[in-house]
Amino acid sequence: MDGILNALILLSNFVIVPAMAYGSQLALGALAVTLIYAILRFSDFAQGDTMAFGAMATILLTWALQYWGVSIAPLPTALLALPFGVLCTIALCLLIDRWVYRFYRRVKAKPEVLMIVSVGVMFVYNSVVRLIIGPGDRWFVDGERFIITAPTFKRLSGFSEGVAFKTTQGLTILMAIIVVAALFWFLNRTRTGKSMRAYSDNEDLALLSGIDPERVVRTTWFIAATLATIAGVMYGLDKSFKPFTYFNLLLPIFAAAIVGGLGNPLGAIVGGFTIAFSEVALTYAYRKFVGYLAPGDWTPEGLVQLLSTDYKFAVSFVILVLVLLLRPTGIFGRRSS
Repeated sequence: MDGILNALILLSNFVIVPAMAYGSQLALGALAVTLIYAILRFSDFAQGDTMAFGAMATILLTWALQYWGVSIAPLPTALLALPFGVLCTIALCLLIDRWVYRFYRRVKAKPEVLMIVSVGVMFVYNSVVRLIIGPGDRWFVDGERFIITAPTFKRLSGFSEGVAFKTTQGLTILMAIIVVAALFWFLNRTRTGKSMRAYSDNEDLALLSGIDPERVVRTTWFIAATLATIAGVMYGLDKSFKPFTYFNLLLPIFAAAIVGGLGNPLGAIVGGFTIAFSEVALTYAYRKFVGYLAPGDWTPEGLVQLLSTDYKFAVSFVILVLVLLLRPTGIFGRRSS
């Protein structure tokens, strides 16, 4: 029995909890992508670098607060700087919409054109972030590192394996729950949220009903920028900040949005956790886990790892291809009649 419990604790430490935190980050990013697709009707390839910009703005103020001796220990100081990062990202998105995307909306450009334009915006964002903060790793987390440490759990429980739950993982999961709940309340209960849903369902009918399209667009960018910044900051706190990493996150974020059903908020959340658990579970080395469950003291000689961590993002790609081949509309997508 102890072997089974130790195996479960091990799995919790290295698969379940990390995948929950990573899935929360992907879900927030995928929500931003799916809102832009559903309401503005194009795939925003700049989303990963929007996350990087929001995280960068937050980091810069975090460093300033840390230098001035301002903190909210045991929580990370970055939580104080997060609203500043959100406001900077909202301002950037609104400016880019006014200077770039608005023209293409007025000329009724096809979604493919807007998608290509977003690729150009992505490279601009990426260059600006690297120019300001540099291309290397940046650490900005402070405060208490763990909610509970493995040695503490071992001492209290008597098990060979200990549960280690990082503060950043707990904050990521909690933040995702709060943000998602607030977003669904906003979309379903407020007049502006209902206007956005109406505009998404039928643009012409929404305009005839007196809905201001520019207000809908501004609100969409406001929400997308907020989601992107929170996702970017939580990812940076949980791991580390490196601009090119956020460019790489674009694949799992889009995979999450498409797996769930592009344009469906609930699907974005389910897709985020599907991708996260798939990546983490397939790249984890199960040698010690199998050793706890195997009879006697038998332990496999190899790592018992299905894929190397070098192929982590390949998992997202394979899942994305399979979904596009077998169910292009995604899990919650509606088939066109």
